[in-house]
Amino acid sequence: MSRAKVLVVDDEHVVTEVLEQYLRRDDFEVATTDNGETALHLAREWAPDLIVLDLMLPKFDGIEICRTLRQESRVPIIMLTARGETTDRIVGLEMGADDYVVKPFSPGELVARIKAVLRRTAIPANLATSGEALRFPGFSLNPQTRLVEVRGKRVDLTAKEFDLVYFLASRPGQVFTRDQLMNDVWDYTYAGDASTVTVHIRRLREKIEPDPARPRFLKTVWGVGYKFEA
Repeated sequence: MSRAKVLVVDDEHVVTEVLEQYLRRDDFEVATTDNGETALHLAREWAPDLIVLDLMLPKFDGIEICRTLRQESRVPIIMLTARGETTDRIVGLEMGADDYVVKPFSPGELVARIKAVLRRTAIPANLATSGEALRFPGFSLNPQTRLVEVRGKRVDLTAKEFDLVYFLASRPGQVFTRDQLMNDVWDYTYAGDASTVTVHIRRLREKIEPDPARPRFLKTVWGVGYKFEA
């Protein structure tokens, strides 16, 4: 079986070196670079299974790279951000990042998050174990192919967007807090702020709702959280 490929993009060489050591120890194939131009080239030619992407880079910053990649592929992206850059983290999520990790971070924790994201995005060999297709009037999801159709038209979602909407749609009418969604959808107890969920919900509404300002499917339960209305 082929090894998963991870591209690490950071201009701090100690970060790339340490992450490369940890990832290779866990049998990942790893490529590293310290600049955005090379990162885009590697993303297109090497075709990684996941990208760890620093926000602050020479020539092209992480947000610009994320925006460009999202126009070309759905490769999972974990953004690295400095502590206190709340606005930049939200912008990164808006551009399509699946997750973020705040510096300084534990390399072991980041590797665990990488594994969690890859587990979520992999299509299992035994498709029967990966969940049932869900169909509602004007809306359907297929976890085997990870395809979403809205009113008969295919909608492209990032890996984490699909995970979130499938989790909610498979439990119609059930209300979840943002903290619950972080723990259940992001696959670990999250140490950051739950605005990550808010950003993903907003992006999902822009993609699947006829009128995002008046959502038909993804409902806000004020003071509590979110639910999927079948």
